[in-house]
Amino acid sequence: MIKIITVVGARPQIIKAAALSRAIRSGFSSKIEEKILHTGQHYDVDMSDLFFEEMDIPKPHFNLNVGSGGHGEQTAKMIAGIEQVLLNEHVDAVVLFGDTNSTLAGAIAASKLHIPIVHIEAGLRSFNMAMPEEINRIVCDQLSTLLFAPTQAAIDNLRQEGFLNSNTTFANGKHRMVFNSGDIMYDNSLYFATIADQKTDILKRLGLEGKEFVLATIHRDINTDHPERLSAIFDAFLEISEKNRIKIVLPIHPRTKKLLPENLKASIYDRIKQSEWTELIPPASFFEMIVLEKNAKLIITDSGGVQKEAYFFQKPCIILRSETEWVEIVAQQAGMLTDVDKNRITHAFNKFNKSAVTFAPVFGDGHAAEYMLNTIIKNI
Repeated sequence: MIKIITVVGARPQIIKAAALSRAIRSGFSSKIEEKILHTGQHYDVDMSDLFFEEMDIPKPHFNLNVGSGGHGEQTAKMIAGIEQVLLNEHVDAVVLFGDTNSTLAGAIAASKLHIPIVHIEAGLRSFNMAMPEEINRIVCDQLSTLLFAPTQAAIDNLRQEGFLNSNTTFANGKHRMVFNSGDIMYDNSLYFATIADQKTDILKRLGLEGKEFVLATIHRDINTDHPERLSAIFDAFLEISEKNRIKIVLPIHPRTKKLLPENLKASIYDRIKQSEWTELIPPASFFEMIVLEKNAKLIITDSGGVQKEAYFFQKPCIILRSETEWVEIVAQQAGMLTDVDKNRITHAFNKFNKSAVTFAPVFGDGHAAEYMLNTIIKNI
């Protein structure tokens, strides 16, 4: 029996962990024992506990309740807490997702104790070292034994960085191994796509049934913390929605909600509050988000996860960043990088509004979790 600790701390990790936990319960329970460690990086109940409940993920065996704080303070608390759990549990591997501070902390704690690290979503690169996520994912990749890359582009990144012919040897004598596993979020999207319709009536509640609308999300600090960038985004929203008479629905991230009155130009903030074409709603649950994504005409976001979900549900995506880790989406011309340039955002909307988009199968076959678990059994 292989014993693993799965570390989660933010909403995207909780969602990805659902696919892995579900696969363990359904087909690997005799071979793998999983315990979940929640760092508490996201402490808002709507961004954490609700997701465990909705997706039938086992309650965390450990919760560090770290909460918010500066990068150094938050990460240090996580390292100390994770290290203590690992010392007590004697696990065979630590599973880490993505690129948050929880990922970084888990990688540092496990590597110092010579515990093999499994990194899911390895090889993603924005090539922007100003992003905390870029630092986290690079460090985690360097410390990991098994790297599961979700796409060929991620494999190519790792090859260019020397991972595929690495001579690195870990304390247990194992060598680093890289696999193209497909994307575990695609597993979830396929599994929950039909379930979501029975779990929420959000379209009815918002009066969106049978109507065209645009779904938007904003949460990255590069956008929310800079008044000129945030104002440019909402100015573009106003022009798109009012000119085209199409509603833009924005599930409002707690940080964004707090910063709107502080960082939006007063004139734009007043227009947003009064506009019948822009609707700010509370954070959407996982199932609510799926239903909104499935039914939107188009998606506008600065989230890497939402970019992928847009692609899974075959929706064009306007990306409010200057770069993306998911270069496949842009290469397929299903997404456009606009940063926060109002003219580029409106141009992208007009292009997608008039042109059909094709969606090639670049994210695997929907069975990434099973592939990962079989690989862990063979190589840990």
